Amino acid sequence: MAEKPRHDDLFDEDFARRRDAARKKLDALDPARRGAPLDDPKWDPKRQQWFEAVYELADGDAAGVPWGNLAPQPLLADWLARNPDLASVRALDVGCGLGDNAAALADRGARVTAFDFAPRAVEWAKNRFAGKNIDFVVADLFAAPSEWRETFDLVHETYTLQALPAQLLPEMRQALADFVKPGGRLLAISRARDENQHIDGPPWPLARMDIEAFCACGLVLESLDDTTSGPAAIRYWRALFHKPRAPGAG
Repeated sequence: MAEKPRHDDLFDEDFARRRDAARKKLDALDPARRGAPLDDPKWDPKRQQWFEAVYELADGDAAGVPWGNLAPQPLLADWLARNPDLASVRALDVGCGLGDNAAALADRGARVTAFDFAPRAVEWAKNRFAGKNIDFVVADLFAAPSEWRETFDLVHETYTLQALPAQLLPEMRQALADFVKPGGRLLAISRARDENQHIDGPPWPLARMDIEAFCACGLVLESLDDTTSGPAAIRYWRALFHKPRAPGAG
């Protein structure tokens, strides 16, 4: 991988050309795009091999990473603008990718732990944001360090839930909820669909019930925005939850 990633303007025609070419190559490698049965463990339903291939083939060019927009997700940026002071907050950024969302949290004063299970992604993010108050680590959502349990004041995830097939949603939701300390919050952002709307993935947009199911994991829904974002007006959920403190707890 190149020592430093290229920071091209996302509206540059050459960047767009490279991204389009990369998407075609990655789709050809993706078992989910080739119609592999989602309940067959032989095709790697957690998609680890494919995600690792994304960063390997990108070789330091952000155009090769479909979600590598070199800026925080707009709905996260909007939420942070409304919640600007995260001083003393311990935050976890799930599936950090190239690190832009983690950096946005750190810029608001949070002490950020950011993880991805792709080592190349973590290396890339470390290089980009060296010097910021971010601990970038390689970790697996499905086998996270035990010391992270109920540790974080704010847990943020964008696009992680929508990236894996629906049968993994219950395990992912519980893992995310388990990171939140009593009194802490979870901010989840994903593509949205109607309950009866079928969309071939990946990604697999979530229905309202998929988001509200966090309430079965010990969380309480504070707000759920059904909104659109970006030039293509893609529909998203932005959900904020909190974990109640035990009765009598400070």
